[in-house]
Amino acid sequence: MTIRSAYSGTQRKLVLAFDVGTTFSGISYRQALIAIRASITSKTETSAHDSILDPGVIPQIWGVTRYPAQEQVGADSKIPSVIYYDRRGKVKAVGAEAMREEIEELAEEEGWVKAEWFKLHLRPKTKLAIEMNEKIPPLPPGKSAVDVFADFLCYLYKCAKTYIEETEPNGANLWYSLLHQTDFVLSHPNGWEGGQQGQMRRAVIMAGLLPDTQSGHARLTFNGKGLLIVDAGGGTIDISAYKKKSADGHAYEETAAPQCHFQGSVFVTKNAETYLKELLQDSRFVEDLHVMTERFDKTTKLRFTNPEEAQFIKFGGVRDQDPDLNIRHGQLKLAGTEVAKFFEPSINCIVQSIEDQCNYSTTEIRSVFLVGGFAMSNWLFNNLKAKFGSQGLDVSRPDRNTNKAVADGAVSFYIDHFVTARVAKFSYGTCANPVYISSNPEHAARKNKVYTSLDGNERIRGGFGVILRKGTAVGLQTLSAEIKSFRGLRENPRSPARMVYDPEMEVSDSTV
Repeated sequence: MTIRSAYSGTQRKLVLAFDVGTTFSGISYRQALIAIRASITSKTETSAHDSILDPGVIPQIWGVTRYPAQEQVGADSKIPSVIYYDRRGKVKAVGAEAMREEIEELAEEEGWVKAEWFKLHLRPKTKLAIEMNEKIPPLPPGKSAVDVFADFLCYLYKCAKTYIEETEPNGANLWYSLLHQTDFVLSHPNGWEGGQQGQMRRAVIMAGLLPDTQSGHARLTFNGKGLLIVDAGGGTIDISAYKKKSADGHAYEETAAPQCHFQGSVFVTKNAETYLKELLQDSRFVEDLHVMTERFDKTTKLRFTNPEEAQFIKFGGVRDQDPDLNIRHGQLKLAGTEVAKFFEPSINCIVQSIEDQCNYSTTEIRSVFLVGGFAMSNWLFNNLKAKFGSQGLDVSRPDRNTNKAVADGAVSFYIDHFVTARVAKFSYGTCANPVYISSNPEHAARKNKVYTSLDGNERIRGGFGVILRKGTAVGLQTLSAEIKSFRGLRENPRSPARMVYDPEMEVSDSTV
């Protein structure tokens, strides 16, 4: 059980943590300060009154469990990350409202455009990410990824407001009293850096959650998702390795740089869609491709466990027949071995990432925890168990709904600070022209770049001065500084050049 201290602040505060997922989103909350977290996943219905935390009271994390058009109130608080826009770009339906049975027909009649997987359009523009473009649904005309993200955040914020006002004692007054005492936490995949955070920050401001001021920006915190934790979600696979600092404490340190890969469960569905499109392209059933893909995603994919057993996709009525395509009574029969191939890229990616983390970690990894929506796949779980069980790794799934792990972690990150050290994923630094040392082999190999500087020293052009080296563990409460200066030939220089590292700079895989 998590041990957290009483809130030591002197003023009530509300903390909202939004975890916008590729396929599902949601809200959870708490006050501690008052602390509230917005989760893109599910949360069990609990007493909202217990979530209020005032100075001196130990905070607890709860979840928002009611949304518009959500049918199973209290059973599952996740809602689809989907928005419909009309021809003028106005939001018409969001979340569970966008999945009502009549919406698809209405959207076709009115010319509405559907936005889904929009979070992936914020991803870093690496070579691998660019290659994924054709697999990701396009954004609505005239809308940027930031625009759609902002509209979705605005919707989640309104849902949180309604939930608190309706469930907390004197909820409307409570919400109003904390309106300017609310901090926001946004979680994002491990591979995202300053560029993506900058886009998310703009979305928060566009959504009207915070003012575009220095004090407004200070109320927004970013949390990388977070023994080895494999967060297998809809769009991304995030893998982090930790060690406990002491046996009797609750502080953890990263032991390897976290990884993020775009091989979540939606890409299993995308692989199935590609296969079905090719299979049905010369038949009348190609018109049912969308329905088949949707049924595969919601049923076949989830229950698949054995490649030796045939799998079925129910899509039509008893008159839908084509023996050549293995279609009988409105069902398409697929070989289990073929379905297993849809999972292969994701499973191979996760296996390789776990092996990499075990190799890079400064501490031996003995346990692997699989969380996130994709963790519900028995085929994925069984493959990981079979692969790593013989290697002495204990692979397990927590016996509770792990869909909300990211949102819970986002609030815990903000309040508890259990993770005390992170490992740098890249080397950070600045351009530098180091003094040439002929005995250094690296310098000797670059002798053609040597020049004599104004200070009289021989230097090498095009160097890189490392400020923080890749793989270095950095304490989150530690501040380090190294000051280098050059006076030049003047006795009293008045305008020295500044070397500044911008925390919002775009960092890509090509970064040293």
